Amino acid sequence: MNKTVTIELDTGTLRLEVQPGRIPLKRLLGFAARVSSKRKFLLVSKVLGKHYPVSPKLMSWSYRALAREVLKAGIGKSSLWIGMAETATGLGYGVFEAAYQENMTKALFLQTTRYHLDGIERLEFEEAHSHATDFFLYYPVQPDYRKQFLNAETLVLIDDEISTGKTFLRLIKAYQAVNTQLKKVFIVSLVNFAHPDDRSALEAQAGVAVEWLCFRQGLLHFEDCANTAIDNITVNVSGNGECKQHLLAWPGRLGIASPIHLDVNVLGDLYQGGLSKESNDPRPLLVLGTGECNAPAYLLGRSLENAGFKVKVQSTTRSPIHVGNDIAIACQFEDNYQDNITNFIYNLNPEHYRDIILCHETPLLPALIERLHDWHAISARFELQPQDDNHAKLHFFRP
Repeated sequence: MNKTVTIELDTGTLRLEVQPGRIPLKRLLGFAARVSSKRKFLLVSKVLGKHYPVSPKLMSWSYRALAREVLKAGIGKSSLWIGMAETATGLGYGVFEAAYQENMTKALFLQTTRYHLDGIERLEFEEAHSHATDFFLYYPVQPDYRKQFLNAETLVLIDDEISTGKTFLRLIKAYQAVNTQLKKVFIVSLVNFAHPDDRSALEAQAGVAVEWLCFRQGLLHFEDCANTAIDNITVNVSGNGECKQHLLAWPGRLGIASPIHLDVNVLGDLYQGGLSKESNDPRPLLVLGTGECNAPAYLLGRSLENAGFKVKVQSTTRSPIHVGNDIAIACQFEDNYQDNITNFIYNLNPEHYRDIILCHETPLLPALIERLHDWHAISARFELQPQDDNHAKLHFFRP
């Protein structure tokens, strides 16, 4: 029997009709009001490591569970795995990595992005309900990756939550225009509240086999209410259109064919960079990612957890969310990609953590340095090793 959950938000009433499932919904989701006229609610994941601090162990569990469901269903001879920016870029990489560790072969991971890379071919599509609607999926530059991209039999699309599936349909149609050999699509998410009519429409228009995989699913209804205090807030979410190639180090936007490995001495480097190896402080460490580059925070957090540290992981975001319900604290600051876009971190109280480590791919720009000072944090700048495209180094520095 379906269970109905009603959540009162400052922007309206959210009702979920949830089908039976093994994982309690409250273990997966919280709820909040979005500062957006297009969609005024947000499903706040408690396993994603984005708006809510999560242990690397729990993140790893979710990655493995979803990856095994995809592999069990069969992915054919070659597959393309895509994580959706910005929220699910880390989730997408994590599911891909977990599948690779289960002996998957001939697979490529890409993430969509909102950043411009001049001179590189791309597919363009929109997420109509989002606070920032433009997405790009770039063609890989490496010839082998490009060949995999253009000839994959199976497309695995990964997002944190699905409410209509319309963004995925736009992406599927754009991709089919360059790959006519596509045979199957997996739509993978933590939760799925797409209406059966929307699912049927996507399956019919895709014209290939479509399989939906998630932890919990059901139907979603939202009754809007006017809230002038929130509705009149405007936040700049559009980039300046300049090429960001010189700022980007994480390779997900141009293709990853095997898991990224941090340098074997990453923890030794971190101790030299300012983290005390021994401490009587019982509070956990917090490892923060930034925007679309949140997978390195998970990789470092996992290494620390494996070494015996208590760790939480989460990430900054462009998404403007109203304080209330499952969003207790909102901190805002200028982005570190020179777009002059407001970024946010939610539910962060520095006093709850022994130390904060901020993972980022961009150089130490003034916006980042200010943030590091505010949080007394350690900088961890990600750099892919030029001689090996799946090994990376983190450069640690406490200002």
